Amino acid sequence: MVAASSLAFLFAEMVSYTQGRVSGIGELEKKLSLLGYHHGQRLLPLLHSRLESPSGGGSASSSKNPKREIRLLPALLWVHGQAWKALFGKQADSLERSTERSDEYMISTNTPLYSKGMSIPKDMSQLSVEAYTAGIVEAILDGMGFPARVTAHSVATPEYPQRTTILIKLDKSVMEREEALGT
Repeated sequence: MVAASSLAFLFAEMVSYTQGRVSGIGELEKKLSLLGYHHGQRLLPLLHSRLESPSGGGSASSSKNPKREIRLLPALLWVHGQAWKALFGKQADSLERSTERSDEYMISTNTPLYSKGMSIPKDMSQLSVEAYTAGIVEAILDGMGFPARVTAHSVATPEYPQRTTILIKLDKSVMEREEALGT
C-alpha cells in the first residue's frame, strides 16, 4: 500500500512532467489518459487475482477459474464497486445510464483521488486530471471484452467542487452483443 501523500506527490510530478511536453489541455488529457490506460492494463489481472482468490473472499475453485463477465451491467457494476474500491479505497458514488443515449454510462465520484490536493492554474481551468482515471477504466473495460471510449468530465457542485464523472461510450459491438444476448 502506498501512502496517499506519496501517491499525490508522484501524480503531481507526473502531471507536471507531461504538461511540459504538450502544447494544450486536450493533448495533456490524452497523455494522462494513455498513462492511465497502461496502468489499467496491468491492474486488471492483478485485481482479478486478488478479488477472486480465497483470501479475497472467493472460493478455492474460483481462483482457478475466475468468472468472466459477458454481460454489460454486471461488468459495469464490478468496475463501479469492487474494482473502484480496490483502486481508490471506496466504491464510486454513482453509476448511471444516459437517458439520451443507450450506449453511454457514467460513473461519478464526489471526491476523486487524483484531483485531491492538485492546484490547477487558472489558465488550465478546463483540465481534468481525472483523465488518468478514465484511462484506467477504459483499459479495464477493454480487457474485460467491453471496448469503449472513456473520458473524464468535471461536474462541480457547491457541495463537491471536484466531483468528476467518468463517461463511458461503449463500442457498437458491445451494444450488438448485448442485444443478441437479450437485455
